[in-house]
Amino acid sequence: MSHPSPVISHAKIGDAPTPERANTRHIGSIVDHLFGRRHVNRVDFIVGGVQKAGTTALHDFLAQHPHVALLRDQALHFFDKEEHFAAEPDYGILHHNFAPGWRWRVAGEVTADYLYYPRALERIARYNPRMKLVVSLRNPTERAFSQWNMRRDKGQEPLEFIDALKRDQEIGIWKRPRGNGYIARSLYSPQLEKAFDLFLRDQVLVLKYEEFRSDPSPMLKRLFDFLGVQPLPGFKNKRRNVGSYSRKLTADEHQYASGVFEEDIAKTENLLDWNCADWRSQPKEVEMLRC
Repeated sequence: MSHPSPVISHAKIGDAPTPERANTRHIGSIVDHLFGRRHVNRVDFIVGGVQKAGTTALHDFLAQHPHVALLRDQALHFFDKEEHFAAEPDYGILHHNFAPGWRWRVAGEVTADYLYYPRALERIARYNPRMKLVVSLRNPTERAFSQWNMRRDKGQEPLEFIDALKRDQEIGIWKRPRGNGYIARSLYSPQLEKAFDLFLRDQVLVLKYEEFRSDPSPMLKRLFDFLGVQPLPGFKNKRRNVGSYSRKLTADEHQYASGVFEEDIAKTENLLDWNCADWRSQPKEVEMLRC
C-alpha cells in the first residue's frame, strides 16, 4: 500500500522545471498510471551497517523479493552527504531514485555507513520517526581486519594491521568519520546506544553476521517478518564481497585487536542480550604465525 509522505519538500527559486522536462514527467505519470505503477514517497526501512558485515549480501537478498523496492543507485548515500543538508533537504532526490512499480510494499535503502556516520541517524529519525533500522554485526576483530585488508589491496593503507590500529589510537578513535576508522567502526555499543536513543527497540533489528553467513534462511525469515513482507523460498546466494584478500589474520594480530575490543564486546552483549564468546575465541582459519 502507498504511504503518505512524512515530509514536505519546499520548492526553491530556480527549481522550476523546463516545459520539456515538465512534459516528460507528465507523460511518465500517465504511463505509470496506466500500468498501475506507484512512486515511492516514503522510505520504510534502512540497512544501516556495519561495513564488512554482510550488507552487500543483505542487499542482494532484498533485491530478489518482489515486494521490496530498493534504490537504483546504491552509492547515493543521501543521509550522510553534507551537501544534501546544507539547506532544507530535498527528499525528492531520495524518492526519485526508486523506480516506480506495482508490486512493492516496502521501500528501503542499504548503506553500511549510516550507523557509524555521526549525523546520519539523526537525519533519518527526523525524516521518518517510524523508520525500521536493520544492523548486521560481525566479530569486531575480523571486521576491522577485513576493512584493513580491503584498503591494503586497494593501495590505500601503507601500514600493517597492528600499526594501523595503533595509529587510530594515537590520533583519537573518533577523529576519523570517513577513511580508516578501523577501531571506531568496530566499537558497536556506542553506535547501538545512539540508535536506541533515536528509535524504539522494536524498530531496530540486529543480526549476527556469523549466523547469517553460516545459514542465511533463518536470518532472512526474521528480516522479512520484521519488514512486514512474506518470506519467500528459493533465494539465490550470490556470495559476493566475501573478502578474499591477500592474507589471513595472524595470531599476534588477533591477540592485539581482541584486547582493544574486549570491553566493548561485553557492553554489546549486555545491550543485545547476546553471547559473543565466539568473538573472543581465536578463529580456526587464523594463521598461526608470530610477527
